[in-house]
Amino acid sequence: MPAFLDFTAIEIATASFLREAVIGFRDYARQSLRNVYPAVANLEPAVAEELDFFVRARGDVMWSCELGPGDAVVSAKLLGELDPAQRSTFDAALEVGAITAPELAARFTDQRIGPTAWNNRLSALATKGLLVERKQGKTKSFSPLLEIA
Repeated sequence: MPAFLDFTAIEIATASFLREAVIGFRDYARQSLRNVYPAVANLEPAVAEELDFFVRARGDVMWSCELGPGDAVVSAKLLGELDPAQRSTFDAALEVGAITAPELAARFTDQRIGPTAWNNRLSALATKGLLVERKQGKTKSFSPLLEIA
């Protein structure tokens, strides 16, 4: 379940606040609250710029979105940047919607990456809160928390 950290009318946020409150909560939730996936919402441009700069500097990434009526996600994007391996894995999950590591290994046989390596990439993206991890028998299925606008 997404947990939207709503920044409506917040005009300024320091890097230390973003590190301790936003990233700290995201990391805590992903380690301790297995079904909670934090995302920031309704960021003012200055706050979005500060958070984007902060997550890029630490090689991290986080969901950002705008919320419409009834907390419906109107648009979503990633703040920060994924490394090329994570980006290709994330893009595959975006394209398919829900995918498992064995499915990725079968789909990208030309890359000669086994299911274990694909699972490690998918799990890393779930740890960042980008993908939702669901148990599916003996394997895990991963799907994007939000859709890219």
